[in-house]
Amino acid sequence: MPKVYYVYILASQTRVLYIGMTSAIEHRVFQHKTHAFAGFTAKYNVTSLVYFERHGDVMTAIRREKEMKAWRREEKSQLIESTNPSGRT
Repeated sequence: MPKVYYVYILASQTRVLYIGMTSAIEHRVFQHKTHAFAGFTAKYNVTSLVYFERHGDVMTAIRREKEMKAWRREEKSQLIESTNPSGRT
């Protein structure tokens, strides 16, 4: 079975956004929710998964993550709302 990679966006209740990439999305979101690692998402309590997309190639996922991180906030919000109208941004 081919490996799947995910690019994802998490949000906090105060509208802080975080973009990441992983091959195990359920586990990674659990780590964010439980603050398994000290860092940005723990500091700002960024724990709600509001968007994700699948990729079959790790380099494609990494490029997409970097592309999305370079976007303005409005572009990120539009992407989230296009697939998750109730998502907090």
